Amino acid sequence: MRKSEAGELIKQAYNAWDAEEWLTAAGLFEQVLAHYADEEESAVWWYDAALAHKFLRNWAKAYELGREAAARAPRGEGDPAYWNLGIAATIQRDWATAREAWAGFGIELPEGDGEIQARFGPACVRLDTGGEREVVWIDRLCPTRGRVVNVPASGGRRYGEIVVHDGEPKGRRVVDGREYPVFDELLLFEASDLPTLEVTVHAGDAADLEALIDLFAEQGYGAEPASSMELLCTCCSEGTHEQERSVHAGAQTVSLAAPEEEARRLLERWAGEAETGRSWSGLAAVAQDAEGQP
Repeated sequence: MRKSEAGELIKQAYNAWDAEEWLTAAGLFEQVLAHYADEEESAVWWYDAALAHKFLRNWAKAYELGREAAARAPRGEGDPAYWNLGIAATIQRDWATAREAWAGFGIELPEGDGEIQARFGPACVRLDTGGEREVVWIDRLCPTRGRVVNVPASGGRRYGEIVVHDGEPKGRRVVDGREYPVFDELLLFEASDLPTLEVTVHAGDAADLEALIDLFAEQGYGAEPASSMELLCTCCSEGTHEQERSVHAGAQTVSLAAPEEEARRLLERWAGEAETGRSWSGLAAVAQDAEGQP
């Protein structure tokens, strides 16, 4: 392939890119890279080809091309080639490559081998279940994975599942003056076996409801009062939103994440710890469709 022909294909690739025709763009980049893998401009072409496959959710190709892009990127300078490789390697469960990618980006991980189980702090993820979009809180296990610590309202989603999220924040949540990023979900990485239940509770005051939430949390389960949910438009959700945890007294629906017998036992315990003001009724499982695994 002559360089003039390669230049024309690269031009076509970027025209396809501008039209968000990712498969066409990636194919054109790959045609050129088969002949010009190590030109001065090739590092950008490897990166863009890998990124196009990331947009297509073709993680095997994003991983394959991402390795080439990262091999040509400067280390320790926050180059996005390493970040995208870290995501793709995580999804492929190639932990050695993922660790190497995060180090190449400039992120320090705890010592060790295998699956990354670190503490990167709280953040939010916008779940995408094919129509429903819901922002939930996560505990970040690595730069791109987090465990869901809310009981999601979206069908098929569960407390405790692990999701892979993108690296660019699409919104912020401000709690007590501190900002937390909102990332978009890329896929469900590991499902949770905790079922979702609903129950009607009566709490004499807000402290009673907080006690119920804390009791379930102490046992590794979840409790999400309806009064803590907030509906936002897309613009507000993807902007910076100040959020307060607000629970109210009175009767309301609470979503629970726990085995049914355990939930019943904890509800009885909660109700019995106060002489008045606490009761519950109508505990039932929520029907959910299973989500696919990567």
